[in-house]
Amino acid sequence: YWKGTWMKVVLFHDVVALTQKLFPIVEAMQKHFSAGSGAYYSDSIFFLSVAMHRIMPQSLTHIIQLDLDLKYRTNIRDLFQEFQRFSPGAVIGIAREMQPVYRHTFWQYRKENPKTRVGEPAPEGLPGFNSGVMLLDLGAMRASTLYNQLLEPSNVTKLADQYRFRGHLGDQDFFTMIGMEHPELFYSLACGWNRQLCTWWRDHGYGDVFQLYYRCDGPIYIYHGNCNSPIPDD
Repeated sequence: YWKGTWMKVVLFHDVVALTQKLFPIVEAMQKHFSAGSGAYYSDSIFFLSVAMHRIMPQSLTHIIQLDLDLKYRTNIRDLFQEFQRFSPGAVIGIAREMQPVYRHTFWQYRKENPKTRVGEPAPEGLPGFNSGVMLLDLGAMRASTLYNQLLEPSNVTKLADQYRFRGHLGDQDFFTMIGMEHPELFYSLACGWNRQLCTWWRDHGYGDVFQLYYRCDGPIYIYHGNCNSPIPDD
């Protein structure tokens, strides 16, 4: 705000410089949550969100992180109101994954723990998260001893080993994994805030259970055309 006029300020950040600040964390994430060097989600940019509170200025307290393949059916300012719904201790707002991707990824853990909720569909199960729409409460992330402990490379490895987890979707995999153990760190966005349209897993071995994950009741605020899915016209 300057001389009676509101100004829009855009700040650009160097991904390489940010990655250097977070090198031990990003390195640990890449080890467990990417499909290897050169894979799409192996790029450092897909891991910066997990420690955004350590690289953004203290004056910045809330961030909404969005994928590019989204279509908005409401004013994006409405999404900021969801921060007010966070429970004490929650640091991130995120919607559930709407495909059985984590039913598949956690297959070994599920085999060894046949009564687990891990990878099962909502509302009773833990289907994992989709990071296409995320609310990052940077203040809460900075204040959470638990969350910052989970970022330590040794603890990342410990949990990945515990869940027999080898992911390929970057930060989404990390949030999903710690959410299995510590759901209190997350505020669950309604599926209408990230209505994912991808149906890949329906045609690749999970057609019998697909609709249990894909179903989304209630109003749709944001369509997510993940895996190049067409987005409906209004």
